[in-house]
Amino acid sequence: MHNYANSCKLTIWVPNFINSHAISGLASLVLLNLNRCGICDEGCEKLEGLVKLKVLNLGFNHITDACLVHLRELINLECLNLDSCKIGDEGLLHLKGLLQLRSLELSDTAVGSNGLRHLSGLRNLHSMNLSFTVITDIGLKKIAGMNSLRSLNLDNRQITDNGLAALTTLTGLTHLDLFGARITDAGTNCLRCFKGLRSLELCGGLITDAGVKNIKDLKDLTLLNLSQNGNLTDKTLEIISGLTALVSLNLSSSRVSNAGLHHLRPLQNLRSLSLDSCKVTACEIKKLQLAALPNLVSVRPE
Repeated sequence: MHNYANSCKLTIWVPNFINSHAISGLASLVLLNLNRCGICDEGCEKLEGLVKLKVLNLGFNHITDACLVHLRELINLECLNLDSCKIGDEGLLHLKGLLQLRSLELSDTAVGSNGLRHLSGLRNLHSMNLSFTVITDIGLKKIAGMNSLRSLNLDNRQITDNGLAALTTLTGLTHLDLFGARITDAGTNCLRCFKGLRSLELCGGLITDAGVKNIKDLKDLTLLNLSQNGNLTDKTLEIISGLTALVSLNLSSSRVSNAGLHHLRPLQNLRSLSLDSCKVTACEIKKLQLAALPNLVSVRPE
Protein backbone atom coordinates (compact mmCIF):
# COMPACT_ATOMS: atom_id res chain seq x y z
CA MET A 1 0.00 0.00 0.00
CA HIS A 2 1.25 3.43 -0.89
CA ASN A 3 2.37 5.52 2.07
CA TYR A 4 0.40 8.75 2.06
CA ALA A 5 1.71 10.04 5.37
CA ASN A 6 3.73 12.82 3.75
CA SER A 7 1.60 13.49 0.69
CA CYS A 8 -1.93 14.11 2.01
CA LYS A 9 -3.29 17.63 2.19
CA LEU A 10 -5.64 16.51 4.93
CA THR A 11 -6.04 13.20 6.70
CA ILE A 12 -8.32 12.16 9.51
CA TRP A 13 -8.68 9.27 11.91
CA VAL A 14 -12.15 8.92 13.39
CA PRO A 15 -12.35 7.36 16.87
CA ASN A 16 -14.97 4.76 17.60
CA PHE A 17 -17.34 7.15 19.36
CA ILE A 18 -17.93 9.19 16.18
CA ASN A 19 -20.45 7.85 13.67
CA SER A 20 -20.52 8.27 9.92
CA HIS A 21 -22.60 11.47 10.04
CA ALA A 22 -19.56 13.32 11.37
CA ILE A 23 -17.64 13.17 8.09
CA SER A 24 -19.90 15.50 6.12
CA GLY A 25 -18.16 18.57 4.74
CA LEU A 26 -14.67 17.07 4.58
CA ALA A 27 -14.46 17.10 0.81
CA SER A 28 -10.68 17.59 0.70
CA LEU A 29 -9.88 14.33 2.50
CA VAL A 30 -7.52 11.91 0.80
CA LEU A 31 -7.25 9.42 3.67
CA LEU A 32 -10.09 8.34 5.94
CA ASN A 33 -9.77 5.71 8.66
CA LEU A 34 -13.12 4.52 10.04
CA ASN A 35 -11.83 1.17 11.27
CA ARG A 36 -13.91 -0.34 14.12
CA CYS A 37 -16.14 2.73 14.46
CA GLY A 38 -19.41 0.81 14.71
CA ILE A 39 -20.69 2.23 11.43
CA CYS A 40 -23.86 0.89 9.83
CA ASP A 41 -25.33 1.64 6.40
CA GLU A 42 -27.24 4.64 7.71
CA GLY A 43 -25.24 7.76 7.02
CA CYS A 44 -22.89 6.20 4.47
CA GLU A 45 -24.33 8.49 1.81
CA LYS A 46 -22.02 11.13 3.31
CA LEU A 47 -19.11 9.29 1.69
CA GLU A 48 -20.30 10.23 -1.78
CA GLY A 49 -18.87 13.74 -1.61
CA LEU A 50 -15.37 12.63 -0.67
CA VAL A 51 -14.26 12.42 -4.29
CA LYS A 52 -10.59 13.10 -3.53
CA LEU A 53 -10.23 10.07 -1.27
CA LYS A 54 -7.35 7.79 -2.09
CA VAL A 55 -7.40 5.62 1.03
CA LEU A 56 -10.59 4.45 2.77
CA ASN A 57 -10.61 2.04 5.70
CA LEU A 58 -14.07 0.70 6.60
CA GLY A 59 -12.82 -2.50 8.20
CA PHE A 60 -14.62 -4.22 11.09
CA ASN A 61 -17.87 -2.25 10.75
CA HIS A 62 -21.50 -3.33 10.31
CA ILE A 63 -21.88 -2.06 6.76
CA THR A 64 -23.52 -4.19 4.06
CA ASP A 65 -23.71 -4.11 0.28
CA ALA A 66 -26.06 -1.12 0.62
CA CYS A 67 -23.16 1.03 1.82
CA LEU A 68 -20.99 0.19 -1.18
CA VAL A 69 -23.47 1.92 -3.48
CA HIS A 70 -22.11 5.19 -2.11
CA LEU A 71 -18.55 4.39 -3.12
CA ARG A 72 -19.20 4.29 -6.87
CA GLU A 73 -18.15 7.89 -7.47
CA LEU A 74 -14.91 7.67 -5.49
CA ILE A 75 -12.94 7.14 -8.68
CA ASN A 76 -9.64 8.27 -7.14
CA LEU A 77 -9.62 5.50 -4.54
CA GLU A 78 -6.39 3.51 -4.53
CA CYS A 79 -6.77 1.55 -1.27
CA LEU A 80 -10.02 0.15 0.11
CA ASN A 81 -10.32 -1.94 3.28
CA LEU A 82 -13.57 -3.87 3.85
CA ASP A 83 -12.14 -6.45 6.23
CA SER A 84 -14.83 -8.28 8.26
CA CYS A 85 -17.70 -6.18 6.91
CA LYS A 86 -21.09 -7.71 6.14
CA ILE A 87 -20.72 -7.55 2.38
CA GLY A 88 -21.20 -10.16 -0.34
CA ASP A 89 -21.13 -10.67 -4.08
CA GLU A 90 -23.72 -8.08 -5.02
CA GLY A 91 -21.83 -5.29 -3.30
CA LEU A 92 -18.76 -5.81 -5.46
CA LEU A 93 -20.75 -4.61 -8.47
CA HIS A 94 -20.38 -1.08 -7.10
CA LEU A 95 -16.59 -1.34 -7.09
CA LYS A 96 -16.12 -2.21 -10.76
CA GLY A 97 -15.71 1.46 -11.74
CA LEU A 98 -12.94 2.17 -9.22
CA LEU A 99 -10.25 1.73 -11.83
CA GLN A 100 -7.48 3.33 -9.76
CA LEU A 101 -7.71 0.72 -7.00
CA ARG A 102 -4.33 -0.76 -6.13
CA SER A 103 -5.18 -2.52 -2.86
CA LEU A 104 -8.44 -4.27 -1.91
CA GLU A 105 -9.02 -5.98 1.46
CA LEU A 106 -11.99 -8.39 1.51
CA SER A 107 -10.91 -10.78 4.25
CA ASP A 108 -13.57 -12.45 6.39
CA THR A 109 -16.52 -11.31 4.28
CA ALA A 110 -19.29 -13.24 2.51
CA VAL A 111 -17.75 -12.57 -0.89
CA GLY A 112 -17.91 -15.65 -3.10
CA SER A 113 -16.97 -16.82 -6.55
CA ASN A 114 -19.78 -15.01 -8.38
CA GLY A 115 -18.73 -11.63 -7.05
CA LEU A 116 -15.21 -11.83 -8.42
CA ARG A 117 -16.46 -11.22 -11.94
CA HIS A 118 -17.08 -7.59 -10.96
CA LEU A 119 -13.41 -7.13 -10.11
CA SER A 120 -11.86 -8.54 -13.27
CA GLY A 121 -11.62 -5.11 -14.89
CA LEU A 122 -9.54 -3.55 -12.09
CA ARG A 123 -6.33 -3.54 -14.10
CA ASN A 124 -4.32 -1.49 -11.60
CA LEU A 125 -4.99 -3.79 -8.65
CA HIS A 126 -1.69 -4.88 -7.11
CA SER A 127 -2.86 -6.42 -3.82
CA MET A 128 -6.01 -8.38 -2.94
CA ASN A 129 -6.87 -10.25 0.26
CA LEU A 130 -9.51 -12.97 -0.16
CA SER A 131 -8.74 -14.91 3.02
CA PHE A 132 -11.64 -16.42 4.98
CA THR A 133 -14.15 -15.69 2.23
CA VAL A 134 -16.41 -18.29 0.58
CA ILE A 135 -14.55 -18.22 -2.72
CA THR A 136 -13.91 -21.58 -4.40
CA ASP A 137 -11.65 -22.78 -7.21
CA ILE A 138 -14.25 -21.77 -9.80
CA GLY A 139 -14.07 -18.17 -8.68
CA LEU A 140 -10.33 -17.95 -9.15
CA LYS A 141 -10.76 -18.41 -12.90
CA LYS A 142 -12.46 -15.01 -12.92
CA ILE A 143 -9.37 -13.20 -11.71
CA ALA A 144 -6.90 -15.13 -13.85
CA GLY A 145 -6.59 -12.15 -16.21
CA MET A 146 -5.65 -9.63 -13.51
CA ASN A 147 -2.01 -9.52 -14.52
CA SER A 148 -1.30 -6.44 -12.39
CA LEU A 149 -1.65 -8.50 -9.18
CA ARG A 150 1.53 -8.75 -7.14
CA SER A 151 0.14 -9.85 -3.76
CA LEU A 152 -2.69 -12.36 -3.31
CA ASN A 153 -3.99 -13.85 -0.06
CA LEU A 154 -5.98 -17.07 -0.48
CA ASP A 155 -5.92 -18.41 3.09
CA ASN A 156 -9.05 -20.48 2.51
CA ARG A 157 -9.75 -24.21 3.00
CA GLN A 158 -11.96 -24.26 -0.12
CA ILE A 159 -9.03 -23.55 -2.44
CA THR A 160 -7.36 -26.64 -3.92
CA ASP A 161 -4.86 -27.56 -6.62
CA ASN A 162 -7.43 -26.73 -9.29
CA GLY A 163 -7.77 -23.19 -8.06
CA LEU A 164 -4.03 -22.67 -7.97
CA ALA A 165 -3.76 -24.01 -11.53
CA ALA A 166 -6.22 -21.35 -12.66
CA LEU A 167 -3.85 -18.63 -11.44
CA THR A 168 -0.71 -19.67 -13.30
CA THR A 169 -1.23 -16.75 -15.68
CA LEU A 170 -0.43 -14.35 -12.83
CA THR A 171 3.29 -14.60 -13.42
CA GLY A 172 4.00 -11.24 -11.78
CA LEU A 173 3.01 -12.41 -8.29
CA THR A 174 5.59 -11.66 -5.62
CA HIS A 175 3.53 -12.55 -2.52
CA LEU A 176 1.24 -15.59 -2.36
CA ASP A 177 -0.52 -16.71 0.81
CA LEU A 178 -2.07 -20.19 0.61
CA PHE A 179 -1.82 -20.75 4.36
CA GLY A 180 -4.92 -22.90 4.82
CA ALA A 181 -5.53 -23.93 1.21
CA ARG A 182 -5.65 -27.66 0.45
CA ILE A 183 -2.67 -27.76 -1.89
CA THR A 184 -1.02 -31.14 -2.50
CA ASP A 185 2.34 -32.10 -3.96
CA ALA A 186 0.71 -32.20 -7.41
CA GLY A 187 -0.48 -28.64 -7.00
CA THR A 188 2.97 -27.35 -6.13
CA ASN A 189 3.92 -27.85 -9.77
CA CYS A 190 1.98 -24.63 -10.42
CA LEU A 191 4.39 -22.69 -8.21
CA ARG A 192 7.05 -23.00 -10.91
CA CYS A 193 5.11 -20.35 -12.87
CA PHE A 194 5.67 -17.72 -10.17
CA LYS A 195 9.38 -17.24 -10.63
CA GLY A 196 9.42 -13.81 -8.96
CA LEU A 197 7.84 -14.92 -5.67
CA ARG A 198 9.40 -13.32 -2.62
CA SER A 199 6.89 -14.56 -0.05
CA LEU A 200 5.10 -17.93 0.04
CA GLU A 201 2.90 -19.46 2.73
CA LEU A 202 1.71 -23.03 2.19
CA CYS A 203 0.47 -24.57 5.41
CA GLY A 204 -2.52 -26.77 4.59
CA GLY A 205 -0.85 -29.95 5.81
CA LEU A 206 -0.76 -31.87 2.52
CA ILE A 207 2.79 -31.14 1.34
CA THR A 208 5.63 -33.67 1.51
CA ASP A 209 9.30 -33.44 0.65
CA ALA A 210 8.40 -34.29 -2.96
CA GLY A 211 6.29 -31.16 -3.27
CA VAL A 212 9.02 -28.96 -1.85
CA LYS A 213 11.15 -29.79 -4.89
CA ASN A 214 8.90 -27.45 -6.88
CA ILE A 215 9.88 -24.58 -4.58
CA LYS A 216 13.65 -24.98 -4.67
CA ASP A 217 14.10 -22.85 -7.82
CA LEU A 218 12.19 -19.83 -6.48
CA LYS A 219 15.46 -18.06 -5.79
CA ASP A 220 13.89 -14.69 -4.91
CA LEU A 221 12.04 -16.05 -1.87
CA THR A 222 12.76 -14.11 1.30
CA LEU A 223 9.87 -15.58 3.35
CA LEU A 224 8.85 -19.24 3.28
CA ASN A 225 6.23 -20.67 5.62
CA LEU A 226 5.66 -24.43 5.33
CA SER A 227 4.47 -24.96 8.89
CA GLN A 228 1.71 -27.49 9.76
CA ASN A 229 2.90 -29.90 7.06
CA GLY A 230 3.51 -32.89 9.32
CA ASN A 231 5.13 -35.07 6.65
CA LEU A 232 8.07 -32.79 5.90
CA THR A 233 11.41 -34.21 7.00
CA ASP A 234 15.07 -33.21 7.06
CA LYS A 235 15.05 -33.80 3.30
CA THR A 236 13.09 -30.55 2.97
CA LEU A 237 15.92 -28.65 4.66
CA GLU A 238 18.33 -30.10 2.12
CA ILE A 239 16.05 -29.19 -0.79
CA ILE A 240 15.65 -25.54 0.23
CA SER A 241 19.30 -25.04 1.17
CA GLY A 242 19.82 -23.21 -2.11
CA LEU A 243 17.27 -20.50 -1.31
CA THR A 244 19.98 -18.20 -0.03
CA ALA A 245 17.82 -15.05 -0.13
CA LEU A 246 15.61 -16.41 2.67
CA VAL A 247 15.19 -14.05 5.61
CA SER A 248 12.33 -15.90 7.34
CA LEU A 249 11.72 -19.67 7.44
CA ASN A 250 8.95 -21.49 9.30
CA LEU A 251 8.78 -25.29 9.37
CA SER A 252 6.95 -25.67 12.67
CA SER A 253 4.91 -28.84 13.31
CA SER A 254 6.94 -30.90 10.86
CA ARG A 255 9.30 -33.88 11.26
CA VAL A 256 12.45 -31.78 10.95
CA SER A 257 15.11 -32.90 13.44
CA ASN A 258 18.45 -31.85 14.87
CA ALA A 259 20.17 -34.11 12.36
CA GLY A 260 19.01 -31.95 9.46
CA LEU A 261 19.93 -28.53 10.80
CA HIS A 262 23.31 -28.48 9.08
CA HIS A 263 21.50 -28.07 5.74
CA LEU A 264 20.59 -24.52 6.81
CA ARG A 265 24.20 -23.34 6.94
CA PRO A 266 24.13 -21.73 3.45
CA LEU A 267 21.19 -19.50 4.44
CA GLN A 268 23.38 -16.62 5.57
CA ASN A 269 20.60 -14.03 5.25
CA LEU A 270 18.27 -15.89 7.62
CA ARG A 271 17.02 -13.70 10.47
CA SER A 272 13.96 -15.65 11.64
CA LEU A 273 13.74 -19.43 12.09
CA SER A 274 10.67 -21.17 13.54
CA LEU A 275 10.82 -24.90 14.27
CA ASP A 276 8.23 -25.21 17.04
CA SER A 277 6.83 -28.71 17.64
CA CYS A 278 9.69 -30.31 15.69
CA LYS A 279 12.31 -32.83 16.78
CA VAL A 280 14.85 -30.08 17.40
CA THR A 281 16.27 -28.58 20.56
CA ALA A 282 17.04 -25.00 21.41
CA CYS A 283 20.61 -26.03 22.20
CA GLU A 284 21.27 -27.37 18.69
CA ILE A 285 19.69 -24.34 17.05
CA LYS A 286 21.91 -22.13 19.18
CA LYS A 287 24.97 -24.05 18.00
CA LEU A 288 23.91 -23.53 14.39
CA GLN A 289 23.34 -19.85 15.03
CA LEU A 290 26.81 -19.37 16.55
CA ALA A 291 28.63 -21.46 13.98
CA ALA A 292 26.98 -20.46 10.70
CA LEU A 293 24.00 -18.09 10.96
CA PRO A 294 25.10 -14.94 12.81
CA ASN A 295 22.22 -12.88 11.42
CA LEU A 296 19.56 -14.93 13.22
CA VAL A 297 17.73 -12.67 15.68
CA SER A 298 14.45 -14.58 16.07
CA VAL A 299 14.59 -18.29 16.87
CA ARG A 300 11.93 -20.75 18.02
CA PRO A 301 12.24 -22.81 20.09
CA GLU A 302 14.42 -20.48 22.11
